[in-house]
Amino acid sequence: MLRQPIIVAMGNVDAGKTQLLDTIRGTAIVDSEPGKITQSIGCSQIPIDVVKKISGTLLQKAKIEIRIPGFLIIDSPGHAAFTNLRKRGGNLADIAILVVDINEGIKLQTVECIDILKQYKTPFVVALNKIDLLPGWKSNTNAHLLDNIKKQNENSMLLLEKKLYEIVGKLSEFGFNAERFDRVEDYTKQIAIIPTSAKTGEGLPELLMFITGLSQKFLEESLRISIEGNAKGTVLEVKEEKGLGTTIDLIIYDGSLKKNDIIVIGSLGEPIVTKVKALFEPMPLAEMRDKKARFKSVKQVMAATGVKISAPELDNVVAGMPLRSCLPGEIEKVREEIKKEVEEVIIETDKQGIVIKADSLGSLEALVKILKEKNIEIKKASIGNISKKDISDAEINYEKEPLQSAVLGFNVELLPEVKAGNAKVLCNDIIYKLIEDFEKWQQEERKRLEAEQTEYLYRPCKIQIMKGYIFRQNNPAVVGVEVLAGTLKANTPLMKKDGSVITEVKSIQQEQENLEKAEKGKQVAVSLPNVTIGRQVHESDILYSSIPEEHFRKLKEFKKYLTQEEIDILKEIAEIMRKQNPMWGI
Repeated sequence: MLRQPIIVAMGNVDAGKTQLLDTIRGTAIVDSEPGKITQSIGCSQIPIDVVKKISGTLLQKAKIEIRIPGFLIIDSPGHAAFTNLRKRGGNLADIAILVVDINEGIKLQTVECIDILKQYKTPFVVALNKIDLLPGWKSNTNAHLLDNIKKQNENSMLLLEKKLYEIVGKLSEFGFNAERFDRVEDYTKQIAIIPTSAKTGEGLPELLMFITGLSQKFLEESLRISIEGNAKGTVLEVKEEKGLGTTIDLIIYDGSLKKNDIIVIGSLGEPIVTKVKALFEPMPLAEMRDKKARFKSVKQVMAATGVKISAPELDNVVAGMPLRSCLPGEIEKVREEIKKEVEEVIIETDKQGIVIKADSLGSLEALVKILKEKNIEIKKASIGNISKKDISDAEINYEKEPLQSAVLGFNVELLPEVKAGNAKVLCNDIIYKLIEDFEKWQQEERKRLEAEQTEYLYRPCKIQIMKGYIFRQNNPAVVGVEVLAGTLKANTPLMKKDGSVITEVKSIQQEQENLEKAEKGKQVAVSLPNVTIGRQVHESDILYSSIPEEHFRKLKEFKKYLTQEEIDILKEIAEIMRKQNPMWGI
């Protein structure tokens, strides 16, 4: 049997995700008999008859032989729904709709969504939304999208193409080949972009037609399920319900679940074993506003669907955790399987690395995947707000690896009574921004530590005396020099290519202003005592900073604070010095 494909809408705040789903549901209610569309926890079930009515003749023209029973569309906003819809080794969403505001383009949160989709290898289509707001656009809900595009004035058509290909360009930067849906040649290699208006409904028949075709063509094997076996599900949300206490909303993606079934749920400690006390489904959509009649009790649910569970011992459950139903004799086996699955995400090792925290198992998994992709080491990854123990774990790094003495919190915060101490705490609700902030902090901290650790040391640098810039020949000599590599500091001793120390940089000036240092590429005037230009040094000579052996050893010790360029100059200096003393600096 084929289950309904699970679809999640993702995108930037205000891109129109909620309205897009509302319009699909609204159209479905208008075009079908009352009660045809059912509401599950955190999702809407759209029967295939409704899809056929919305997409009309488009499905017939595409010659799609429909075998799926409909769609399960997830309602929860933002990436939270997507990341919490996890299953071992991947994501529960079969297809994602990436909603992009045509006028705003790809924003920070959109980038995060693309990153997460890429990590989970989830197929997606782009709904290029709000076409009704393009200047001069004339909406026509009775015409097919392509026919309506052809009827627009030339400026509107050109603007649509310009905006669309800006998105194509942006997606290519992330490694995706995209094209307008009617120009897609290979569905396995190209991302389809469908212009839409959540407000008027334009493009929605094409969007539903497209995801129906994709589901039929490429997802059939993964949609095959057994509705007879034990239930497999993922916790979407944990809620307090009046009269019920702690309840969990979950998506069942395989098997069936009955009242009084034994269930095993993942947690931060040992898996929770409990029994289903009650199962609830929302009342039909038309009655959702009536809080008194919000849920109806049911005896059994089958995949794929959303359901609310009431059961004892749910206080320690967190979103994104796996859930399985089982027979009494299978409890230990299922407990071990679930424990192993959770441990794969919640990391605790003795290796170096940062500490990360997130609000749910799914969010944590997404964060871990993206950090590993960027080669950022993780010492510990867990769920919940940042505690004193997390700070202690991060502070341990401070002496040996200060750049890893950090706690990254995604959708969580530092507990009020906890002090950050020597650990850097960074929190954000956008993964992309969180990592950006961390990398920026590392960069600044590296510079601070570098200055602190190497402040009293002579730094490696290489300069050249410029032709035609001899301002004074001696007592002291004043010449123009170009810094070829490294950083030239005042009071740095200088040597020639043969290793003979001839002078030092008494002062540095640029445009009659005294400088403490000059970086690579700068041209400055320097005063050099105890030399005469034309005798000890000449125009075009290349000079190196003369680094005492003790300083050289220290610089090697603090190598991680040096640039690659400085390391290269150090090697040149060592080669010069070892011509006279092969053991120099060793």
